[in-house]
Amino acid sequence: MHTLYLVDASLYVFRAWHSMPDEFHDADGHPVNAVHGFARFLLELIERERPQHIAVAFDESLETSFRNTLYPAYKANREPAPDSLERQFAACQAFARALGLCVMSDVAYEADDLIGTLLARQRSEGFRGVIVSADKDLSQLLRGGDEQWDYARQQRWTADGVKARYGVHAHQVADYLGLTGDAIDNIPGVPGIGAKTAAALLEHFEALDPLLLRLAEVPYLRLRGAAAHAARLGEHRELALLSRSLATIALDAPLANDVDAAPRGSGDRTAMESLLERLRFGPMTRRRVLAQLGG
Repeated sequence: MHTLYLVDASLYVFRAWHSMPDEFHDADGHPVNAVHGFARFLLELIERERPQHIAVAFDESLETSFRNTLYPAYKANREPAPDSLERQFAACQAFARALGLCVMSDVAYEADDLIGTLLARQRSEGFRGVIVSADKDLSQLLRGGDEQWDYARQQRWTADGVKARYGVHAHQVADYLGLTGDAIDNIPGVPGIGAKTAAALLEHFEALDPLLLRLAEVPYLRLRGAAAHAARLGEHRELALLSRSLATIALDAPLANDVDAAPRGSGDRTAMESLLERLRFGPMTRRRVLAQLGG
C-alpha cells in the first residue's frame, strides 16, 4: 500500500509565526520568520520520512469559504492575518512548490476539505493517508490504515485511537462537534451540551440523526440533567444540524487535474535559488534545501 502525506500547512505557518523570533527579514526588509520556521519544519519532515507522495494544503481565506454562506459568523471570531503574515503565506506556498511538492489551496474550500477530498480520491487507488496536523477536526477522515500525526508533539494515532483522545469514534467527530460546537472556529453547537454529555449521547445513539429522532428517550438515560438536555436538543435541533454541517469536512472540493496521487516532483532549482536569496536563508538551510533538489 502506498502512503500519501497530507500536510495541514496553515497550522504550521501560524505556529512558526508565533514561535520564531522576529529577526528574520527578506531582501526588502519584510518579516519572514514564519517562512523560515515553516521551511525548517517541511525540510525535517521530508528528510525524516522521504515521502514519495505528498500534498501541502493551505487555507486561502478565512472569510470566503462555502461555510460562510451557511453561517456568516463562521470563524468571525478570528482576527484577520496582518499583511506581514499574508505575504509570508504566499512565500511558504512558493517554497513548497519550488521544492517539488504538490500545493493545494482554494478560495471557497479550506485546507481540511482539500485534504479530505484528495484522501478520499486516492483510497480507491490503494493509498493510505498520513495527515500531518494536530487539528481534531481532521480525525473524522481516518479510516483503515490511515494515521494522523501531531508533528510538534510527535504523537500518532489511527482511527482506532480517536476515541481514547476525544471520547468518540472517528466517524462520530462531526456529530460530536455538532453537539458541542467549536469555539476555535466559532461553531455554536447546542448551548449547554458539553464534551462528556455529547460523548455519552453518541455512545447511546451512535449518531446525531437517530438522537434527534428519538429525543423522547433522552430523559430516561442515566445521564445527569437528562431531561434538560432533551429540552435543549429539541429547542436547538436546527442549530445542531447546522453546526454538524460546518464541522463536516467536504470530500468533493475541486482539485486540479494534475494533483492525482501528489507525486513528489524534482523541484525547480532556479526558482528555489531565487527564493533562498530573496528570503535570506542561511548557508546551513540552503545546503539542506539544495540537497533535496539534487545539488
